[in-house]
Amino acid sequence: MMNRSNINRDSGGLFSIKFKFKAMRFMVFFLTIATLGFSTGAISQTFKFVALGDMPYSPPKDFQRFETLVTEINQLKPSFSIFVGDTKSGSSLCSDAHNKTIKQYFSSFKDALIYSPGDNEWTDCHGPLAGAYDPLERLETLRTEFFNSNLSLGGKPISLQRQSDIDPINLKFVENSYWIKNNFLFVSLHIPGSNNNNEGAKSAIEEYQDRNRANLAWIDQAFNLASQKNINGIIFAYQADMFYKPSQLTNSDSGYRDTLEILISRSEIFKKPVLLIHGDSHRLKIDQPLFNKNHKKVLENVLRLQVMGADQVQAVEVQVNPAQEQPFSFRPIVIRENY
Repeated sequence: MMNRSNINRDSGGLFSIKFKFKAMRFMVFFLTIATLGFSTGAISQTFKFVALGDMPYSPPKDFQRFETLVTEINQLKPSFSIFVGDTKSGSSLCSDAHNKTIKQYFSSFKDALIYSPGDNEWTDCHGPLAGAYDPLERLETLRTEFFNSNLSLGGKPISLQRQSDIDPINLKFVENSYWIKNNFLFVSLHIPGSNNNNEGAKSAIEEYQDRNRANLAWIDQAFNLASQKNINGIIFAYQADMFYKPSQLTNSDSGYRDTLEILISRSEIFKKPVLLIHGDSHRLKIDQPLFNKNHKKVLENVLRLQVMGADQVQAVEVQVNPAQEQPFSFRPIVIRENY
């Protein structure tokens, strides 16, 4: 956690976080003003991408701010952007019209946009304010609207390897995907908030169990692929904050316990850098959230980036430098306007 690190301000007013990693200390800088060059050609080149989620919540103000944020992201020219779910608030209508509006927003990203669904788009749609929809029907609508090809969203789509394309047992999980950039493996997982839908009606529990099995298989396959290809590091992107209370790892009713267990066991064996990116809790957080269960030690090769959201219509630029032992650095993208 953050008490495992030291936060310092340098003479130029920048913040840095120091993390131990493989018996050495490396700096994870955020609020940096440096912009490093990148190339899509050589795997040794630095590159950047953008992570964001949990927006836009409150029309029309947040929609206008979101448009401004997309404009700023486009000016940065990232390799791609990752949207980690919740395209709306939980109390707004889960309509087809909203999905089409969001898809148009995703198309306004000049480069590729990879999307992983959150709970507000489907698991919470049974609520009266959300329209009293059938959540499973809303889930199928999302799959049809946003995941109907092997291409990402955005103005310059990239090819994705979807779980449905290579795993006959999990044909319906078109939202789970991976792609490789400069020898780093990016993995999109469908893990939403609201306890991963592991609650409520029997149909919800059955849906969770089915999708959970697919997610665990996808995580396992990601680590296997990374080892086979000698990948430099893995980035997992999903919606849920699996760390908001310690019991998520021990409670038998937790919808996240299995996921945390496999991330712990495989990351410890993998040893190379792992970055977990999620939203759900709406505030910027960068820490080391996983512990070795046997020795109660922090897994120092695993970082977590929780992105902003809701009233904070902001994003995070992530730079990846393959030449560094700890390759990830972070810079918040804050829209500059009076509101």
